[in-house]
Amino acid sequence: MSSSRATILVIDDQPGIRRLLTEVLQDEGYSVMTASNGYEGIQVANDVKPNVILMDMKMPGMDGIETLKELKRHGQGDQVIMMTAYGELDMVNEAREAGMRDYITKPFDIMSLCRIIEEHIGSGFDARRLLIG
Repeated sequence: MSSSRATILVIDDQPGIRRLLTEVLQDEGYSVMTASNGYEGIQVANDVKPNVILMDMKMPGMDGIETLKELKRHGQGDQVIMMTAYGELDMVNEAREAGMRDYITKPFDIMSLCRIIEEHIGSGFDARRLLIG
């Protein structure tokens, strides 16, 4: 079980994914914020300074890579875990070069996602310590 002090920001254009992740992550003890697109996600990240950002790679408007680059400019990108479809793995290298922390492919196992998050938080992956979001 995670520490209730950890905050996770979920940025995804699909309401069902945001709702599912919110329910699961809150049950795991995390505080969860959501955003429906990259622009909103950047604003929330700047306001909240989350420990981890779960972000969809493909979103209308500003995609995940563009959002990641903007988050990095604001000191927020080091805690990003991208969620990507298997066919989008070519984009993973671009996201890595832009500073993505990790990724998980969709459809993903919720418990695997929780383990990845816990590893990042448990290994001192703290946005406030890193001056990150």
